[in-house]
Amino acid sequence: MEITEVEAIPLEIGVEPLEAGGIAPYVTGQGSVERSQRMLVRVETDEGVTGWGESMVEMDPIAMKTLIEREVGPKAVGRSIWQIEEFVDDYFYYYVDIESMWGPVEMAMWDALGKSLDAPLHQLLGGKCTDEVDCAYCVGILSPEESREHVHRALDGGFSVLKTKAGRDWEQDIERLIAMDDEADGRLEFRIDPNQTWSFEEAVRVGAKLEDAGVYVQYLEQPIHIETYGAYKRLRERLRQPIAANDDTYFSRNFFNLVKEDAIDVGVVDCCGSGIAGVQKLAGVAEDAAVTLAHHCGFDLGVKTAAMLHSVSSTPAFTLPSDTIYYAWSDHIVEEPFDTSGGRMTVPDGPGLGVEVDESQVEALRIDD
Repeated sequence: MEITEVEAIPLEIGVEPLEAGGIAPYVTGQGSVERSQRMLVRVETDEGVTGWGESMVEMDPIAMKTLIEREVGPKAVGRSIWQIEEFVDDYFYYYVDIESMWGPVEMAMWDALGKSLDAPLHQLLGGKCTDEVDCAYCVGILSPEESREHVHRALDGGFSVLKTKAGRDWEQDIERLIAMDDEADGRLEFRIDPNQTWSFEEAVRVGAKLEDAGVYVQYLEQPIHIETYGAYKRLRERLRQPIAANDDTYFSRNFFNLVKEDAIDVGVVDCCGSGIAGVQKLAGVAEDAAVTLAHHCGFDLGVKTAAMLHSVSSTPAFTLPSDTIYYAWSDHIVEEPFDTSGGRMTVPDGPGLGVEVDESQVEALRIDD
């Protein structure tokens, strides 16, 4: 079964506002989200099987669509759907990193392969170890008092971990974490993600002051800039708070070098940023080095969420809950949206990714017409 066509479909979809029980505006150290753009990829085959993939939009959506359809797509067309590793390994561009462009195509190939074999993706990855995946509740930067409210939303939703964005004011970041920890009274663990916006000195102060206040987070995620292996090693030596890498894991060999330098405690990986097969490789590195794994969420819709569930459930190295904001979407693109009640989601058992894309909804949300 050969690939005949690769189509990239940019979408824009609303996030439920705070006053309606959602999380928008979702404020981070780098911006604010009220509506999110996503890229769907549809792979067609000569036997009528369709595969779906999904990724973030990291540039102008039409520019990204063009790159996928004119640079990535032609390398997939004509291949058998099972030639996934060969497809991924075929990329070499001087001075240009396009891994996030082929990630959704690789995902769609896995989906089509599973459908052709009438097997769920988790079986192709070795078989699921659990029927459900625990998830972490995510919230943007809010005032300390507003953040206390989200502690109760997380607890009421059955979540055991809350992740908050940070990075605009490191002193308020500390105040907010202390307030949430006080409100949780031991019933929640916390993650904090400044998206690379703290300086080295600020990261040290945040970690140390939280420790002085008796607040120990699950991890500080990508607190300083990527590709600073020496700085991450020194940061880990200065703090007892666990240090996690996220953005670093999307670049070839960065994760390996951080592990080699004994610079991190946790890897926050992504099956689109690294590819589904790539995540399995990162998991092997992490497991051998006793580095804990969690899965990232970049405002994932139902296709990417399904891929995450298959990847995490079939990879024992994932021992921490996966990030999600799935509870906050105003619309969905799969016919049967996932249920996040109880703070977890069920792994699909249908062929491929195990979700049916609502193509009429996709057409209503696409932004390239």
